[in-house]
Amino acid sequence: MTTRIQDNFYDGINEEWAATAVIPDDKPRTGGFSDLADEIEDLMLTTAADWQAGNAVPDDSVLVNFIKYHKLASDYETRDQIGVAPVLPLLAEYQALGSFKEFTSKIATYEKLGQPNELPFSVAPDFMDAQTNVLWAETMGLILPDTTYYAEDNERGKELLQIWRDAKAALLAKFNFSAAEIADLLDKTIEWDAKTAKYVLSNEESSEYVKLYHPYAWADFTKLVPELPLDAIFTEILGEIPDKVIVPEERFWQHANEFYSEAAWPLLKANLIVSVAGAYTAYLTDEIRVMSGAYSRALSGTPVALSKEKAAFYLASSPYNQALGLWYAHEKFSAAAKQDVEQKVATMIDVYKNRLLDADWLQLETREKAVVKLDAITPHIGYPEKLPQRYYDKVIDENAGLFENAAVLRQQGIAFAWSKWNKPVDRTEWHMPAHMVNAYYDPQQNQIVFPAAILQWPFYSLDQSSSANYGGIGGVIAHEISHAFDTNGSSFDEHGSLNDWWTPEDYAAFKERTQAVIDQFDGLDSYGAKVNGKLTVSENVADLGGLAAALEAAKREAGFSAEEFFKSWATIWRNKSRPEFMKMMASVDVHGPAELRVNVQVANFDDFFTTFDVKETDKMWRAPADRVIIW
Repeated sequence: MTTRIQDNFYDGINEEWAATAVIPDDKPRTGGFSDLADEIEDLMLTTAADWQAGNAVPDDSVLVNFIKYHKLASDYETRDQIGVAPVLPLLAEYQALGSFKEFTSKIATYEKLGQPNELPFSVAPDFMDAQTNVLWAETMGLILPDTTYYAEDNERGKELLQIWRDAKAALLAKFNFSAAEIADLLDKTIEWDAKTAKYVLSNEESSEYVKLYHPYAWADFTKLVPELPLDAIFTEILGEIPDKVIVPEERFWQHANEFYSEAAWPLLKANLIVSVAGAYTAYLTDEIRVMSGAYSRALSGTPVALSKEKAAFYLASSPYNQALGLWYAHEKFSAAAKQDVEQKVATMIDVYKNRLLDADWLQLETREKAVVKLDAITPHIGYPEKLPQRYYDKVIDENAGLFENAAVLRQQGIAFAWSKWNKPVDRTEWHMPAHMVNAYYDPQQNQIVFPAAILQWPFYSLDQSSSANYGGIGGVIAHEISHAFDTNGSSFDEHGSLNDWWTPEDYAAFKERTQAVIDQFDGLDSYGAKVNGKLTVSENVADLGGLAAALEAAKREAGFSAEEFFKSWATIWRNKSRPEFMKMMASVDVHGPAELRVNVQVANFDDFFTTFDVKETDKMWRAPADRVIIW
């Protein structure tokens, strides 16, 4: 029986597609984003295979080195012959460490070599000065997807931990550990992980990243971990002692002596050894590659590992992703499409400006400051103008093997990451390759970025109506603009720095509206899991603002069709996922489930009810007083 769109708009538009859509065996889902990504994956795999065969080989030096690296990654015969030999000396080195103090004397070396070291620091822009990169103190990752999985009554957490343990035990056996050694290593690693989970932020907590800014003077920070020689470590890594560090994981670092001390060494050492065994599996035998992915496949319910061909491509493409993206964009993204999308972005920003100025629930002072921020947004469409210079240094040594070349590439990447410390932020660099089906807003650079890959059907096409394009890519463009004014982005100014540009009364009014969005989503069902309205609020606010602005922009065009606009929005979010994956995503993803991104959002717009004749007796009905519009 066909679902009435008045009762479930998402199903009414997508159920015919869903009835025949098949989730690939090596994927957790299929749908609008995923189908397009799969098409691009097929293209890139075919192209890489052609290059390997000597057909239409590009003369670009970076791509030539990718082809060499891809050849090494694809040589499974050699990989199987070498086996685990490259990792055994590393394991022996870590096993020989006799104390925490001895380990700390080698941390900086391990870091520069890209070896496991449990030194969770990074370099990123300062929230208070977005033009400068500073040191941040993060924390270790967890085995389970979120701290909530460690609750005593979370049966799925216990089940997953056992799956992880079984998978690691099988893997460790490949490195010649005895059953007794494996049991001891895993007991200690799980104990270490459980202790970490007590202090690290939950996904809900970390989603409010404005609250994560805790700057420490370096001397004060080092007092939190007296047995960890941070001065010596960072003098070796950075060449000098930092003056400050930003500590988003403040709770963890206030207990960090429980992790970085001689007393904690037995658990830390076990954790390091297990990490070393798992760190290099992508470069070893195919059996080990497949085995190492067992836990992640269990998390998402994916039955089959990636094929050898796909695994080799993704391994080789990772260091060269921007170069491959540029190749893709120049091959597949027309100048006409680029010009048309740039015009749509300009239109959307103009629409947004009018909507901000007309937001009469805000004082004029706040509205004008919001427009200043809007006017400063820099759009990047399609692809970057040029490759970062460091890509030309990624030269493959054909006389060395996969493992050795991977080590050099890894060290180059790490050296680059640390070289950014205390330097100006590079505002020209993209954080996604052009062949990735995605888009983003960077609050610290006040930029919106739309890779070429997303600028095609179902999101966008020169062959479909303007209304359909605005309901697709228009909504995505305005979504990213809306991130400048969501529950996180709203706290940053036009320069990307943390700055309270709101009046207290206006911010209170904004919070009241965002709370209404939280309430619309919180507790809704998604494959048996409950949606967390607070975790997903920033993305939901961006969807709401994006739809509102895109709808107004669509109305400016001749031949406007609200029906085509809303149907396009429902089409781009069509999704068919494995239940295990969706249950996990409910606890880790800051985006709401696809169906709710359609049904909950469209019911905030009067045009939806009039266009589809939705009445009070229909399930999609929402009373006018309960409809929320922010921007």
